[in-house]
Amino acid sequence: MKYIGAHVSASGGVFNAPKNAHEIGATAFALFTKNQRRWEAKALDNDTIRKFKAACIRYNYSPEQILPHDSYLINLGHPEQEALQKSRNAFLDEMQRCEQLGLTLLNFHPGSHLKKISEQDCLLRVAESINWALQQTTTVKAVIENTAGQGTNLGYSFEQLAVIIEHVEDKQRVGVCLDTCHTFVSGYDLRSEEACRETFQAFSDIVGFEYLAAMHINDSKVPLASRVDRHASLGAGEIGWSCFKYIMQDSRFDNIPMVLETTNPEIWAQEIQQLKDWAVES
Repeated sequence: MKYIGAHVSASGGVFNAPKNAHEIGATAFALFTKNQRRWEAKALDNDTIRKFKAACIRYNYSPEQILPHDSYLINLGHPEQEALQKSRNAFLDEMQRCEQLGLTLLNFHPGSHLKKISEQDCLLRVAESINWALQQTTTVKAVIENTAGQGTNLGYSFEQLAVIIEHVEDKQRVGVCLDTCHTFVSGYDLRSEEACRETFQAFSDIVGFEYLAAMHINDSKVPLASRVDRHASLGAGEIGWSCFKYIMQDSRFDNIPMVLETTNPEIWAQEIQQLKDWAVES
């Protein structure tokens, strides 16, 4: 089964996200459980939690179909101790919010070295941060999103993802979200069926499909290996449709949330339907 959707608005309350996803024909969705550009957030109250869980039941979304995303401010590899702890505290709060909502995944960008520590030290700090948060929670999986490699952001290579996972103590509670745009702009070709085979074989060899917990399905406005994060609508960018058809017809991508973050929400329903049609053909 392919779970296909988009990152939908939770404006007015997280309990609105399931309805917003349902209205575009989504069988998966992503959301922010708080304002993604602020450190602090109002605690979830019992009424909000109840309404969210009820909406998920009403619109037939189970936790495995939902991919919360943490704040963009968080840097789990921050080179400075005070800022690192601030990020860790915020990440823990995000995981606890997921637990309150009955969710089992939390998608996050791993971190940046800011040219102040080595890449290896930064990756180890990310793993330490994950361990610190997992020790204080019980049910949520930390889902590392591969990055575009823009600036000093790490996690753009499969090898870097593997280093983080290697140093996470509870392997059952760590996973990867592969963003197709980020994968492409960080140097892994996806423009043909053969290119997809080679790229996903590399992921299998270096990281392992057992760690694939989610995907972001995005085309790219910029060329291969440009290391710039610019999403495009499906088929309207440098990757093209063949990649997305390949993914929809490969069973290794079954039973995980596959979420559009493409640039035109007005055509999300059409993009989702096209992906569903290919999934049915398989």
